[in-house]
Amino acid sequence: MRLLALDVGDRRVGVAVSDELGMIATPLTVVHRRSKAEDFARIARLVREQRVEGLVIGHPLDDDGLAGAQAQRVERYAEALVDALRDEGLELPVVFWDERMSTVRAQEAMIAAGRKAQDRRARIDAVAAAVILQDYLDEQRPAPPPAGL
Repeated sequence: MRLLALDVGDRRVGVAVSDELGMIATPLTVVHRRSKAEDFARIARLVREQRVEGLVIGHPLDDDGLAGAQAQRVERYAEALVDALRDEGLELPVVFWDERMSTVRAQEAMIAAGRKAQDRRARIDAVAAAVILQDYLDEQRPAPPPAGL
């Protein structure tokens, strides 16, 4: 099942996509937020282009694991997005996934890969979305059987 992940921020939405087998997440693009209508139209195009069957949305929980103000903003954005996609004939299941530390991990991965600061700034949101999606995909995979069985 091909999934699209969103890392929703106040100014940008990082977007990542999984492969057809749901094994590997890849950064796709960054949507620079203008209006919800424009954002949602762009995301709907990506859903169609990528033949996506579900959404994983980063949920910015507080350190204590509770949904604070930012998480509630993301929830409202996601609810409006689902409604807009439905109006476009796109009914997709949505999963919220804890995104704590995803941007830090994305930054570390880009530094380790030798990315220049300018490139990191331009791609950080998409890479963070890929971190969120990869975490989700890894958690969904069944555990391997114990050795020797």
